[in-house]
Amino acid sequence: MKHEKQIIDKLLHRDIKPTAMRILVLDMLLKQEYAISLNDLEMMFDKADRVTLFRTLKTFEKHRLIHRIDDGTGAFKYALCNDACDCTPEEFHVHFHCIGCKKTYCLPDSPVPGIRLPKNFKMQEMNIVIKGWCEKCSSISSSFDQQVE
Repeated sequence: MKHEKQIIDKLLHRDIKPTAMRILVLDMLLKQEYAISLNDLEMMFDKADRVTLFRTLKTFEKHRLIHRIDDGTGAFKYALCNDACDCTPEEFHVHFHCIGCKKTYCLPDSPVPGIRLPKNFKMQEMNIVIKGWCEKCSSISSSFDQQVE
């Protein structure tokens, strides 16, 4: 496992008790280049209980170690927050969902634009998802289009 002490420190930094399952799940999340669903996570752990995995994700989300993404596919995706993130509206960012490979990516360098709400409205969540072709799928799609012409 990749740097178990660093993983434990990351959990402790967010006031999360480092159990064996939490360490394993965080290690798996650190290896991901895109957001993953509960189903994806369940497939990565052959013998893990779905409820335990779900509770682990909920604990991580509650303590702002990860954030949940509704990319319109019907299954929430989860991705790591950066170490300094408090998941405030100023830190919200855009996500990208590839219609080719079905992967959802965080775009942390693309903050959500400021939204002015009417008086007495209070934002609870915000989600902006761009859908299109990721770099890999875009090149595959272009190659296919050129062959068809």
